Amino acid sequence: MEKKKTIFDYAAQVLTVFGFTMLTLNLFCRMFGDSAQGFSAIFELGSQGISTPIAFQFLCISALIVGSRFVFFTDMFIKKMAIWLRTVCLLTMAIFVIVIFIIVFRWFPVNQWQPWALFFGCFVICFIGSYLVMSLKEKLENKQLEEALQRLKESGEA
Repeated sequence: MEKKKTIFDYAAQVLTVFGFTMLTLNLFCRMFGDSAQGFSAIFELGSQGISTPIAFQFLCISALIVGSRFVFFTDMFIKKMAIWLRTVCLLTMAIFVIVIFIIVFRWFPVNQWQPWALFFGCFVICFIGSYLVMSLKEKLENKQLEEALQRLKESGEA
């Protein structure tokens, strides 16, 4: 049984997503910032990093994605839905929110296909990376639970 989550658990998740996003964006700024400066609002400081307004926009996106995760991956709102469908809904919501931010905050020119291709490429790479990390985490947790159950059985308490 999963313990009841508090606001601090969700704040920690938001800050984790935000931290990973800021790390990734700052690495991109170091690699591509000077060449993308003037082309994208995200790279307005060139290789110097991310501006405060962009950082707050990404903090907002992080909160919206964690909120969407809460909606789709707890039984509080949706009682019966297959995990694959929950994942598809979460990904769709995340892409929708990010696209809205791209358009509203003019992160890059929306009438050019290259930035969109790079965005979706990065999104897919990040999704695959996240999926692999979460799969590894789940396997490790399952192994720990299995070992604990085995110890419990050996001690004669189960």
